[in-house]
Amino acid sequence: MFSQQPADEPVTPAFTDAASCSAWLGQLQLTNLGMAQSALRKQLDDLNRYPLSCAERFQILELLRDTVAMVQGDFARKLGGKKLPLSEEEFAPLLALSNLWQSMLNGYLRCLHTVAADEAQPAAQTALMCQRTLLYASLQIDDFVQAGSEPASKLWLQLHAVFAHAEKLGVHLEAVQDELHQPGLPVSCRTLYAATLLMHRARLAGISRGQSQIAGRWLCLWSDALSVELRCSVSKQDAPPLAVDLTLAQGLMPLSQARSQNSVRFLAMVPLSKMIRVKTILLQQGKTPAEIDLGNDIGGKECIELLNKLHAQWCEHREPSLADTPRPCPSGFMCIGMEQIYAHISGKPFKLPKDASKASQEAQRQIETFGRVLNNTGKHAKQTLGFEPEEWLIDEDSLMRGRFLRLLTTGERLAQHQLVSVFPPDTAIHKVAIIDMVRVTQHGQLYIAVHYLPGQPQAIIARGSTENDMLKSGATAALLLPAIEKLRIPASLILPRDWFSPGRKLELNLQDQSKQSVVLGFSVEKGVDCERVSFKAV
Repeated sequence: MFSQQPADEPVTPAFTDAASCSAWLGQLQLTNLGMAQSALRKQLDDLNRYPLSCAERFQILELLRDTVAMVQGDFARKLGGKKLPLSEEEFAPLLALSNLWQSMLNGYLRCLHTVAADEAQPAAQTALMCQRTLLYASLQIDDFVQAGSEPASKLWLQLHAVFAHAEKLGVHLEAVQDELHQPGLPVSCRTLYAATLLMHRARLAGISRGQSQIAGRWLCLWSDALSVELRCSVSKQDAPPLAVDLTLAQGLMPLSQARSQNSVRFLAMVPLSKMIRVKTILLQQGKTPAEIDLGNDIGGKECIELLNKLHAQWCEHREPSLADTPRPCPSGFMCIGMEQIYAHISGKPFKLPKDASKASQEAQRQIETFGRVLNNTGKHAKQTLGFEPEEWLIDEDSLMRGRFLRLLTTGERLAQHQLVSVFPPDTAIHKVAIIDMVRVTQHGQLYIAVHYLPGQPQAIIARGSTENDMLKSGATAALLLPAIEKLRIPASLILPRDWFSPGRKLELNLQDQSKQSVVLGFSVEKGVDCERVSFKAV
């Protein structure tokens, strides 16, 4: 089934039976996660090359699982919240995570190789070994997804191959206990495989790591609604099936892209769609999440929001995203961060005013001479602003939301909840947005989803003083979003982080050189580098 390193006698692992393994784990230092992870991997790799009976090897691997899971869980938390693409230094821990999962997988593969030659092996034991092997293949996929990166081709092929082997052995439907993966919830290889594929497909929904864990548990609870079949039926009124090809290095695809091959499997989405819709209706009618077996990790409103996002990704027809399938599409430009957005909207880089009285005198002189304040925008070429806006391909661009694929594999690193602005090539009319989701495609490009903030942004300078050490003072580039009367949306300010405090007084220098004093109200929305706030004119 898979290539394995040969077992040879010269290898001397620190343990070769359950008793010595327990003793070794008892003295393993867990204060340094990096060292503990390296030690576990080395001993596993040595053990995987050492000749042992299937029963002894399996018992040792089961003993190691708790410690490996604890170390890996703590290690994985280091990857959260990083800007993408990851730097080489940040990518190294992700590879270390994957490598240790692979070492565990290789150990269970050795057990399966022994099972293949033993026709007397009980089916339940074989199903357990297949589930363990598939779990560690799926954990590698999951870690890459959680880190915002597309899994490597070899990881997809490995996942498909393990599931195909479970199918071949006829144990893919048999549920087994796994207190580490889903405590108290038996899981079959089919359920685990389908859940892994679906959670990868949900990566473009912009859900958090915690939400992913909740959704993964829901899928295991809904095992009766999950199927992986050789054939499928289609109805125009129902959720369309999804397909996966066991010979391709990718996850789920729309039915229209599936080839007619024996290697293709189908996931019928109608049962899952009905399950999600029923749960959503019950929550809307006032049921609590716990009352309908959704747990108590998040509230009813958050559950409805998450269920709707998952249903859109899994059960509703949509065109393949540019993150998965390239196609001809228009392009636009993007500015990243407050000062870059300010510079491109105003036509000049942000510069701290040295003397406000002189600036006012110069404006008055221009009014007396020319009848207006001169527009200096044309004097500043894009190069003098300190950067060129990036070109992005437009996957979707509606009134409220947008999805974009970066044209190049180079450029600024981006993070969720970061401030950007988007404008088409033939105009300088900007739309300010907050990033909801950012991913790295298999080709190394960034793919992001954003939601737009209401109003046509104006570049302004905000000034303020404070005795609060937690707040910044002086002058800063900022954005003013005017009121939209028809929609009853009041005006708001977008300030850099650490500038907002309820009741704080600021002086705004507007585009027409006028000034306005304002008092800040409440925080409307927070980003990692900005905060949208309400205000009142004084």
